[in-house]
Amino acid sequence: MLSRKTKYALKALVVLARRREEGPLPVAAIARADRIPRSFLENILLELKSAGFVASTRGRAGGWALARSPAAIRIGHVVRAVEGPLAPLPCVSRTAYRPCADCRDEEACEVRFLMKRVRDETARILDGTTLEDAVAGRRPARRGARVYH
Repeated sequence: MLSRKTKYALKALVVLARRREEGPLPVAAIARADRIPRSFLENILLELKSAGFVASTRGRAGGWALARSPAAIRIGHVVRAVEGPLAPLPCVSRTAYRPCADCRDEEACEVRFLMKRVRDETARILDGTTLEDAVAGRRPARRGARVYH
């Protein structure tokens, strides 16, 4: 399950993508556009900035904007930057692998096999969907599309 933080990060990126032509948006405008708590949003935007998804400008016309085009931002990358690995169990993670202490035979573990499929399908969908796709309501890439783990 995604945390509220990740959900709000995605919502903020959608607002910035939809209103891209307006230039940088103040935090208050982003928060109002999708009912995101402002104090929570400020921290999320800083995290998205350090991950390279958004940029900020100071001054009277300042605010927040996407640092890349919506077509260049993959939802899976955003989720990993905010939430961490996509894997539901550490024994199937490609970036944060850890064996399960209670597992006798990892290669024969039915739960691990199932959760690996969950991880793979989640990655396929999230990595196959750009912010542009999400804003346009497009479906994720079909099977066989390039997936980033």
